[in-house]
Amino acid sequence: MKVYYIFKIKNEFVRLYKDTPSVLYHILKNIYYLNHDSVEYGYHLFQQLIQTFDKNKLDRDLYIQMHQDIPYTKVKDIHEIHNRYKMETSKLVINTIYMKLEIEQDFSSFYSYLLEKEDNLFVCNFKNTDFFFLE
Repeated sequence: MKVYYIFKIKNEFVRLYKDTPSVLYHILKNIYYLNHDSVEYGYHLFQQLIQTFDKNKLDRDLYIQMHQDIPYTKVKDIHEIHNRYKMETSKLVINTIYMKLEIEQDFSSFYSYLLEKEDNLFVCNFKNTDFFFLE
C-alpha cells in the first residue's frame, strides 16, 4: 500500500516551486525526517509553507457528496473507496495540517473531489520519492 501526504501550500510558495516541485518535496521530506532535537525548527518552517484545512467542513462535504456511491464508506474519520470495477482501494484521513491517502493502485477517486474543493495541493510519498501538484 502506498501512503501519500497531501499538503495545502501557501500561494507564494506555489509560485516559487511550481516549476521545481522537487525542491519543495525535499524541504517537506527533511521536515518529515527531522530528529526530535529539531522538531521546533521544523514546525516553524512547516508553518511558513502550509495552510491549514477546515477539517470539519471537508469531512462533511466529502461525506455528503459521496455517501450515496456504493463503493464509498466512512468509518469514524476514515473515508474509504472500494471500487472493484476500477480496481481501486483508497483510504483518506483528513487532518487540520495534512491529509493522508493510502492507495493500492496509482490513482484515487479522491483526487477529483479534492481538486474541486481545494487549491494548491501538493502530494508526496516520502518512502517512494513520488510527488506532484494536484492539477
